[in-house]
Amino acid sequence: MATRQRGRTAAIWFFGALGGILWGFDTGVISGALLYIPDDIPLSPLLQGLVVSGLLVGAMLGAGLSGRLADSLGRRRLIFAGGVVFVIGTLGAALALNAAMLIGFRFVMGIGVGIISVVVPMYLSELAPKEIRGRLTSLMQLLVTIGIFLAYVTDFAFSDIHGWRWMIGIGVVPAVLLAVGIYTQPESPRWLVANKPGGEADARAVLTRLRGSEEAADAELAEIHASVGDESGTDDLGPKALLRPRLRPIFVVGMLLVFFQNFVGINTIIYYAPTLLTNVGFGASGAILANVGIGAVNMVMTIPGMFLIDRAGRRPLLLFGALGMCAAMILLTVTNLVGLTQGPLLLTLTLVGIIVYIASFSISWGPVQWVALPELFPLRVRAAGVSICVTFNWLFNMAVALAFPSLLDTFGAGWNFLFFAVMTFLAFVFVQRLLPETKGRSLEEIERSLTGEPAPVAQA
Repeated sequence: MATRQRGRTAAIWFFGALGGILWGFDTGVISGALLYIPDDIPLSPLLQGLVVSGLLVGAMLGAGLSGRLADSLGRRRLIFAGGVVFVIGTLGAALALNAAMLIGFRFVMGIGVGIISVVVPMYLSELAPKEIRGRLTSLMQLLVTIGIFLAYVTDFAFSDIHGWRWMIGIGVVPAVLLAVGIYTQPESPRWLVANKPGGEADARAVLTRLRGSEEAADAELAEIHASVGDESGTDDLGPKALLRPRLRPIFVVGMLLVFFQNFVGINTIIYYAPTLLTNVGFGASGAILANVGIGAVNMVMTIPGMFLIDRAGRRPLLLFGALGMCAAMILLTVTNLVGLTQGPLLLTLTLVGIIVYIASFSISWGPVQWVALPELFPLRVRAAGVSICVTFNWLFNMAVALAFPSLLDTFGAGWNFLFFAVMTFLAFVFVQRLLPETKGRSLEEIERSLTGEPAPVAQA
């Protein structure tokens, strides 16, 4: 009986986080596919940029729509909808006959990415026990890195036959698994209490199944009721409520978290590592192979981050990661500005700097953002708060991705690395001064501490 219960619980985390593979795969696969798409569809440099950024624009739209939809439809149904959108976009892009179709269906894929990036962390956070909430919620980030790595491997596997349609189309497999699998899983108990009339019985059943006892379920249900009761008289629980004095500090912290996660420079490494490596002397094949290695480091180093996030805490991981990234960017800055000629020393130092940077990010800022964002916002504005922050996350992502090639051409790699070194230091200061620790605390406890409200009085 206990084994069956653990199996059912594991299925929740697996299907809930499976969207991360789709997110990572669809983000990473286009880098290899772009080499062979012109065999069938002529692409100018502008069209290539639109093919890449179409997904990011769609992700902004999907994330922006997810807040209210997550409250009206429920977390589980919206994840299902995201899976369906993934299937449509992936099949359409793989079968595209011209550039307009390819860009349009990449945009549709992006809507799915945006939905998943908002709702999956929220869903996992609301179902996880507080003692291991960080580990379970960060499972999605691990699967994002696995998706990126699988995308690189898929690109390599189909490169001999120039099979860009297969590279993209393979993504339909996890999309179907997500859509079918998530519909067999329970709804968030917090959503059931807050949004479904008579949902308390369903919420108690879900919590009893997850926590293993009715006593634990009733205790958590009482906290959820207290949280919902505290906000039941609030007139505006949408985005405008985030600007009120009580919630404004939380909103600012959430926005700064997603700002720094993008402007510490991770997207320049994920999207442009081969370009950076060829600039310092790697051959094309060597750069591609090194990029697969970078993807492997990104994936492997996320695993210790998952286990440390509930032991060391969110803040220590972010502080450590910021220092590691700063050191790596300083190394890359010095390496590129001192005028080293192309050779083994330049190649080695550049590769070491990138690997140290990726490892530092993967163990800290990669998983922690997606754990911390749903934890920061109170239940009634959680969907709106996470949705807005993730929408800006995709905006910041696109801004860095679009600007970096021009900045690289204008200023060179060294000055860009110096900018990111400064940003990683500022990220360290932000975490040290503004970000609260949320480890081992219930979502309702975090809410009370951030808003300054007293704990509810236990009734006899």
